[in-house]
Amino acid sequence: MRTIYALARSEDPEATVDWLVNVIGFSAHSVAKGEDGRVSHAELVLGDEMIMIGQGRPGGPGIYIAIDDPDAHHDRVAAAGTKITQKPADQPYGSREYACKDPGGNDWYFGTYRP
Repeated sequence: MRTIYALARSEDPEATVDWLVNVIGFSAHSVAKGEDGRVSHAELVLGDEMIMIGQGRPGGPGIYIAIDDPDAHHDRVAAAGTKITQKPADQPYGSREYACKDPGGNDWYFGTYRP
């Protein structure tokens, strides 16, 4: 059996971890700090799923998380001051989705699509 974990890089992993925990609703499973006291690696959980946050340049196509109510989620995330890059919209493949950026510059997508 194999398990795949998404990894997001952040130039400010501490801010990204704080955002994921306090705004998105993840829980911290493990947070490692370097000699300078800053977050260097974190493992966060949402339900039964885990994502890892590491220090480095953000990039890649982004991270998608399937949720039940993207409109309510969007409203909560936007109210926290998060940069919204795509407002909630129905997609041609049957999903309702929105997109935002975390404090470290990564793209996050939330919607109802579950492949």
